[in-house]
Amino acid sequence: MPNRDRKSERHARTKQEIIDAAWEIARSQGLAGLTLRDVAQRVGMRAPSLYSYFASKHAIYDAMFADGFRAFLHEHAALEPADDTLAELTLICRHFLGFCTADTVRFQLMFQRTIPGFEPSPESYAISLEGFDLLRKRLARLGITDQESLDLFTAIGSGLAAQQIANDPGGTRWTRLADQAMAMFLRQIESGRTP
Repeated sequence: MPNRDRKSERHARTKQEIIDAAWEIARSQGLAGLTLRDVAQRVGMRAPSLYSYFASKHAIYDAMFADGFRAFLHEHAALEPADDTLAELTLICRHFLGFCTADTVRFQLMFQRTIPGFEPSPESYAISLEGFDLLRKRLARLGITDQESLDLFTAIGSGLAAQQIANDPGGTRWTRLADQAMAMFLRQIESGRTP
């Protein structure tokens, strides 16, 4: 049995504790309200000690970005495929809307550019692309393979989520349109297919 690297394990646990604390603070004060001092205080350390784990506040945002997409991938991978095309499209859209509206701060960090100067690192962005690839594969199983249709699908989901979060937080004004939106999307796709 190989020796465990307990120091690395402790370091990883502390990093995750910092990420969790950053999410908690962002949820109560907004993403822009996140400060290194508040994060350090929440995890019981001094602000300069955070630099042993993250090089900057943007590095914490980057870790949060990756953490959010890992959560999305985990949930999305657990979705059982539906029986027909419309049901599958609706399932995917509803899941996305539920994920986004369950945590508006996470939605803002993952799907909007709300932090000036923040851009995810190539490593974190690669995790987000895994989510996009999962969607691409699910749609391909339905015969939807062109980039334009994939872009339209993501625009519909993101648009409904953004409208819901901005204009009816906690409600269902836009999320309840998922079924109708997916029916319209499928009609559009089918009208463009050649027999």
